[in-house]
Amino acid sequence: MSYTKDQPYNDLPLLLPDASNWEKLNIYKKLAEARAALAELKGRLPVIPNPLMLINTLVLQEAKDSSTIENIFTTNDKLYKAFSSSAATSDPATKEVLRYREALWNSFNQLKSPSDFSIGLAVNIFRSITQKKEEVRTEKVYIGSHTQVVYTPPKPGAVLSEKLDNWFNVALTNTDIDPLLKMAVLHYQFEAIHPFSDGNGRTGRILNVLYLCMKKLLDLPILYLSKYILSNKNDYYRLLREVTETNDWESWILYMLDAVKETSVITLQTVNAIFDNYNAVIEKVKSKAKDIYSHELIDVIFSQPYCKISILEEKKIASRNTASKYLKKLEGIGILASESVGREILYKNVALYEILSN
Repeated sequence: MSYTKDQPYNDLPLLLPDASNWEKLNIYKKLAEARAALAELKGRLPVIPNPLMLINTLVLQEAKDSSTIENIFTTNDKLYKAFSSSAATSDPATKEVLRYREALWNSFNQLKSPSDFSIGLAVNIFRSITQKKEEVRTEKVYIGSHTQVVYTPPKPGAVLSEKLDNWFNVALTNTDIDPLLKMAVLHYQFEAIHPFSDGNGRTGRILNVLYLCMKKLLDLPILYLSKYILSNKNDYYRLLREVTETNDWESWILYMLDAVKETSVITLQTVNAIFDNYNAVIEKVKSKAKDIYSHELIDVIFSQPYCKISILEEKKIASRNTASKYLKKLEGIGILASESVGREILYKNVALYEILSN
């Protein structure tokens, strides 16, 4: 096997690495901890009455941080407003983050059976994120700069196709390997193959959570892995390189298991905080604005950080004039706060916004 940074890594080994790379006590200990944390998160999700509470909040957070890893920056406030407002989105970065959210949610809905976890799914994710019409890359690419190449993926054509076919074949077979271990191995390999001209990191991170959903370790694609990766970004790229350069699978797998464990704990805390606040708001509305209370109304204001009159209309909760009165009344008792965005008035769920911003 040969490897030179500035030459296509055509000898990138096919999956899987020898089992001796993960059959170690420290890895199995970390695996048990990660599995337990992930199982606790999965077990908590059924208490949430409306999945959109998490899809339109946690998935937006994942979209934002996964994009930030690739130096695409927006703010929580810009993102939440753009998601709710029909006004033209102000900047390209925010639009790109919104496309990530759309790619993740749409691909999750397309994943009806294991056979849907395919090259076609990955291509659709790539196209949705980047707005490019191409498929698998047809040109040589490199990672780094003209003066300092860090890595050169396999060349396009038959070599690239072989690596990518092998990736999806392994993802759907080798069921004797724990899915979390396999996810770690698959993520390295996808980034090393680098099948697209752009968006490989973001596409690979979407495939991570879709894989866990396919393996029934999660029921919704809300594991917020990018938060951990962003906080440990230097280690993320260093450990990817060390698998390539020194075959150090152990450190990489431990890193990914830590990411699953810590992300599961943080996501669970956020889910609990949202649910507790949801129940508190129900009691407050029943107490101070009983005449407008309905579960449907509370669900809507928790389905995304900003709400507006037309959303209540679309959900058939109220007519336009009545919806306006509902939102103003919720503002009057301190649950919402209004703000003009273009020609629209958006109503921020104050407590939900604070939970997501912490």
